[in-house]
Amino acid sequence: MPFSNIGDIDLHYEIHGEGFPLLFISGLAGSTYSWEGQIAFFEKHYRCIVFDNRGAGLSGKPPGPYTMPKMAEDALRLLDSLMVEKALVFSLSMGGMIALELARIASGRLGAMLLGCTHAGGKPRISPSPEAVLLLMDNAGLSREEILLKQTPLFFSERFRTENSQVIEEHYRVQLLAPLQPEYAFQAQLRAISLFDCTDALAKISNPALVVTGTEDVLIPPGNSIYLAEHLPEAELIQIPGAGHALHVECRDMLNQAVHRFYRKHLGETQTP
Repeated sequence: MPFSNIGDIDLHYEIHGEGFPLLFISGLAGSTYSWEGQIAFFEKHYRCIVFDNRGAGLSGKPPGPYTMPKMAEDALRLLDSLMVEKALVFSLSMGGMIALELARIASGRLGAMLLGCTHAGGKPRISPSPEAVLLLMDNAGLSREEILLKQTPLFFSERFRTENSQVIEEHYRVQLLAPLQPEYAFQAQLRAISLFDCTDALAKISNPALVVTGTEDVLIPPGNSIYLAEHLPEAELIQIPGAGHALHVECRDMLNQAVHRFYRKHLGETQTP
């Protein structure tokens, strides 16, 4: 298992495939196991770099506080350690916030970006309902499997839950292979989300951005993606009717194909890994 020492922690990562570098950035409590539906597709076309954010998976889990700038710095140091000069980005949820912060501090190191089901923070942020927040937070005394089952309505639309229960079960089976995230690390990531605000920087982020949301996302409501698309200079918006938050599972094939087309459109011959 490869690790990169990036200063205060060791960051766990994996590399799959060959080609132009593609950096995957996970969401809250996510890990390298989050991308089982993407790696099989994208490794045929790109050098896929997946890693565990600080506080998750096999990466170091120091005491908080965690911040979005710090987690973006982690990702940048990983690229440095792998001698990657420029990378595409595939990010979801909290990962999209890390990607935005990474674009703010090192835009030239990134190519085209997927910003899936995410927000820019600050005053324009549209928060989830109190009921959704309770489902996310109130996990005392529950096993990991019980937490996943309880939170299913947060991540998948009602129609998908009804028609694709086996897909969800298989996704959960894979997620349960990841190491348990300590509660303090979960809370530290969650607080980083609550404090995040890059609204003032959006107009200066020139990277091509594909902003994707599901119209039934109850965790990060679609108005957040609409705001991003309206304020990023080089953004395109896709709203997927009826889809929930976990787009990479619920809309796997559609999302993979759309993102691949977007990358190919913006990859120039002058870009080098």
